[in-house]
Amino acid sequence: MEKIRVIIQNQQKSVKIPTGLRMLVRRCCNAVLRLENFDAPAEISVIFVDNAQIHELNKKYRGKDMPTDVLSFPMGENGVYDINHDTGAKVLGDIVLSMEKAMEQADRYDHSLEREVGYLTAHSVLHLLGYDHEQGGMDRVRMREKEEKVMTQLGLPSSSSYVLHGHEE
Repeated sequence: MEKIRVIIQNQQKSVKIPTGLRMLVRRCCNAVLRLENFDAPAEISVIFVDNAQIHELNKKYRGKDMPTDVLSFPMGENGVYDINHDTGAKVLGDIVLSMEKAMEQADRYDHSLEREVGYLTAHSVLHLLGYDHEQGGMDRVRMREKEEKVMTQLGLPSSSSYVLHGHEE
């Protein structure tokens, strides 16, 4: 597999970034690209933000006036990507991840922050590669299967079904 460069920036102060989390994000990116047989040099940017920052981006780019857990900004379309002319790497895009929302969801689903951030990273890398679950159906199922396969490979299998209990809906 070719070299994968994952550029990580922390632009929030709400959640302390645990030791090893940046390495986990890199491992997730690599695992998804391996699973998808992506064999070219690649570059992915991951930015940790807080709920206020992701709320602003979600409103601006998706017209949704609320914070979300993660946003993906693909730089390619139909397998064609911009190239970083200094490195020759395909620029896959940017992942913006709310650490506050990840912490909330880890609590809600009763698993670790690492599991949640890993899952959100895998989910977003699949979006950068063109996967879309918004329409539901088989696309959603395939994407979910790939996310869980990556999480299991990384030793972070699902401990819940992501189904909310009656009082949490």
